[in-house]
Amino acid sequence: MAHQVTLIPGDGTGPELAEATRRVLEATGVELEWDVQHAGTDVMDENGGNPLPEHVLEAIRRTGVALKGPITTPVGGGFRSVNVGLRKLLDLYGQVRPCKTYPGVRTRFEDVDLVVIRENTEDLYAGIEYEEGTDDALELIEWIGRHGGTVRTDAGISIKPISITGTRRIVQFAFDYARHSGRRKVTAVHKANIMKFSDGLYLRVAREVAEENDDIEFDDRIVDNMCMQLVQRPEEYDVLVLPNLYGDILSDLCAGMIGGLGLAPGANFGDEVAVFEPTHGSAPKYAGQNKVNPMAMMLSGMLMLRHLEETEAADRLERAIAEVIAEGRSVTYDMKRSRDDPTAVGTSEVADAIVEHMQVAVS
Repeated sequence: MAHQVTLIPGDGTGPELAEATRRVLEATGVELEWDVQHAGTDVMDENGGNPLPEHVLEAIRRTGVALKGPITTPVGGGFRSVNVGLRKLLDLYGQVRPCKTYPGVRTRFEDVDLVVIRENTEDLYAGIEYEEGTDDALELIEWIGRHGGTVRTDAGISIKPISITGTRRIVQFAFDYARHSGRRKVTAVHKANIMKFSDGLYLRVAREVAEENDDIEFDDRIVDNMCMQLVQRPEEYDVLVLPNLYGDILSDLCAGMIGGLGLAPGANFGDEVAVFEPTHGSAPKYAGQNKVNPMAMMLSGMLMLRHLEETEAADRLERAIAEVIAEGRSVTYDMKRSRDDPTAVGTSEVADAIVEHMQVAVS
């Protein structure tokens, strides 16, 4: 029976990446029935300015699995992130971002193989904000002042909620992921030395959950020290579990260690649905140019196959991607030694090469 999957091409370069990924996934031989839905800047006019129509959410709930291309997020204004909206509205509390080096990638690091697990619904990404100068912001500043705090009256304010419930479920998710994936250690990352009542809660609950999962090794690191540790000795770490903001930042750091965002896949899990997407953005300035590296989205598709328990197909796809990287011929400009290398190929040609490698492996 075919797997039903909601496919959201996205905007900017998203549709090109989605098409290339669809082709390589279908080349694995797994039967996939695509329910194509559109979200992002391209559909706002026809949906009253809403970049995330309700029917898209309904489609994901119906299929239970979605593969999503990147969607543009305005900086400093405009609508809130569609990605954040999806995670909150579908309660996709567990984000998984594997970071793994493949031979042939230009990087200062070798044999990196770790997973960043990021809490997706709380922390500063919860979207509880008060704009500078508004009555609400001034009222909150006055309340803080009455209770011993000092905030300048021209400040914008973001609230950072971290709950026992949210922390417990993400840390347990990290232990379950480690156990299912045959990994050896979970490291909780925090700033509990400074933020006693938010990160302090996070660390306390993480330690409690660790005691209940003592078959997996556990430790913790302060976030700034963790950044240094990762670039000095990444081999000492396996699964990192972090609150939302730190997870966003450290996953990009880890992506840099493995060759860049073009090789950084992502997955978002809730109790009922899962959404798979590349870590990088939509790069609208390259839209329609057949230029951007599709491997992060293809590797996200590989994670989706594992979720669908199509393990053998997922392994074949990952091997084919690794072989194309190792050969170094059919790769995009960002994976060449020089970014203006004339031998660089386009998005579609990368897909051609990966499909060819899978076909050779089967024959």
